[in-house]
Amino acid sequence: MLITLIIVVALALIFDFINGFHDTANAIATSISTKALSPRFAILYAAVLNFLGAIYSSEVAKTVGGSVANPATIENGIYIVISALISAILWNLLTWYYGIPSSSSHTLIGSLAGAVIAGAGFGALNWSGFREIILILILSPIIAFASGFLIMWIIKRVIIATGNDSRSKMNRTFRSFQILSAGLLSFSHGGNDAQKAMGIIVFALVTLNVQDNLDVPLWVKLSAATAMGLGTSIGGWKIIKTMSRNLLKIEPINGFAADLNSSIIIQTSTHMGMPLSTTQVISSSIIGTGSVLRFHDVKWATVTRMIMTWFITIPISMVLAFIIYKIVFMFVA
Repeated sequence: MLITLIIVVALALIFDFINGFHDTANAIATSISTKALSPRFAILYAAVLNFLGAIYSSEVAKTVGGSVANPATIENGIYIVISALISAILWNLLTWYYGIPSSSSHTLIGSLAGAVIAGAGFGALNWSGFREIILILILSPIIAFASGFLIMWIIKRVIIATGNDSRSKMNRTFRSFQILSAGLLSFSHGGNDAQKAMGIIVFALVTLNVQDNLDVPLWVKLSAATAMGLGTSIGGWKIIKTMSRNLLKIEPINGFAADLNSSIIIQTSTHMGMPLSTTQVISSSIIGTGSVLRFHDVKWATVTRMIMTWFITIPISMVLAFIIYKIVFMFVA
């Protein structure tokens, strides 16, 4: 049991580490693009704040650990967890290699659902909890785009009304504001994304009867927070390039608005205990705020490719985890 638990924890922390340089790149892409922060400082800044955010709460971890399936009653639970983590790691690495800002949340939830179906059947899947998570994942980018558009529109109207519409002066001011907004977004990202790995570890702990509830032990919090912080420190230059160059030319004003909007949405979801895709929220916020300034400059071909990736991630992850479970169980049965 100890060896099995070590394997699960190691895989969960590897996923969290990859999540650090895969998804955290989104949080600092705007500030790097506008030169509000140097790449080196931005990465270290984000790493520290991701760590602090990760140990802030644990409600999202409880949702991930218990909403897709009940770990206390599920059959072959430990092999389900192992298969789900391997699937999520593989898909994250593939999308990172091609510089596609896909969702680690979609990947993990889809992989967990696919592995549950493979190991315990459709009946073991908690459909109400699964649907609730999927609904949040679908609605969050729509809300992020709409609220980002609104926030940017309000900022633009206020600037015009006060007569301070000099583009260069405006950008200098908001470039300073970006230092704060990038930090807030990194903290928010850590608070939501690191908890997904915590939830998987707790799922395994309950499955192995190490504990009988979904509370997150302190060592799990610290381990996941450290893994995400280290992953962030590596950087995610492929994703940063896509977010900062291939979506649209980000200016300090809409970079600040996108970071602020994303932080509000992510923090709200975290306090509700709901996992969402920080990638989707940040990307949609950038597109929404950028559309107010220069709608025709948004590179809609890149946006379309991202959206297609978001749609296919959950079903592909489910199928991949299903296949991996069958392979894993074939060797251990």
